Amino acid sequence: MAFASDKTMFEVYRDNTYSRRFRVVYYTELQDHNKETEISHALAGEHFIDGFLRDYGKEEAKSIIDGLVNRLNGGEPLTPEQFLEALHNHLA
Repeated sequence: MAFASDKTMFEVYRDNTYSRRFRVVYYTELQDHNKETEISHALAGEHFIDGFLRDYGKEEAKSIIDGLVNRLNGGEPLTPEQFLEALHNHLA
């Protein structure tokens, strides 16, 4: 049985600043000192995808997400569906 604490909530969004870069935020890993800032940035940005990662294998999933975000920032046209498909083994 999976508990809410056994997964990590994430969102990939496009920054609304001049750079327009894609970024990822792991909401359930935010600390008190950066929580408001990170949430504000994500809410101000353009939503791309969100979901939950299983904590088992989370570091591998984060590596996959980093690679996908780098591809998006490099100009590769990925759909949200393709993004989730690359993560399918890690989603909660």
